[in-house]
Amino acid sequence: MPKLMRTAYLTFDCYGTLIDWKKGIIDNFKTFAQFENSQNFDLFNDYVSLEAKNETGYSTYSQVLASTFLSLAHKLKLNPSEKDAYGFASSITKWPAFSDTRSALESLGKKGYKRVILSNVDRGLLEGTIRRSGLDVDGFITAEDVKSYKPRKDHWLELLKRYDISKDEVIHVAGSIYHDIIPATEIGFRTIWVNRYGERAPSKVVPTFSVNSLSEVLTIL
Repeated sequence: MPKLMRTAYLTFDCYGTLIDWKKGIIDNFKTFAQFENSQNFDLFNDYVSLEAKNETGYSTYSQVLASTFLSLAHKLKLNPSEKDAYGFASSITKWPAFSDTRSALESLGKKGYKRVILSNVDRGLLEGTIRRSGLDVDGFITAEDVKSYKPRKDHWLELLKRYDISKDEVIHVAGSIYHDIIPATEIGFRTIWVNRYGERAPSKVVPTFSVNSLSEVLTIL
């Protein structure tokens, strides 16, 4: 088992790790696009695939959310308005936290870890999520701060610079293999994959640890 004694910072992806990204996307897409579909997982995967294509360059995450919403709606032959698209974008601050998120963050703080969110969102949206969901964290770095989206590595590089720390002092905790586990591993960070949705990791991707919940992270640390 890797030695964790030097770990002082835990970095977290937010949506999909702390916040139920899947439920937020599905429920609010249906609301704002006025769409009924029982195949929730297909809807979710289609959305995620389209969003990744909208994150190749930098524009605000509100724009990414709205553009992806419209792309998926048009693919499904729906015709919502631009107002609906930005309604969907702003709904992100109301997406629910996983049931173990708040207690795990509080417990990790009591253990002395510094908890920093690294997220592909705008600062205002993340601040709204933190406030509404009561996330107990010590800081955050957003796509707006670094003008790029994960899986590019700017979030992690900014982390090391901003807090004047080394990779050995950090473990990155995330639910996305594509956005987080792969780039963090490539840079040299230890990782904990929180497999919230029962996915299968690609054979060449080996997180330092794999768990199914944040509660299990507490047992590792």
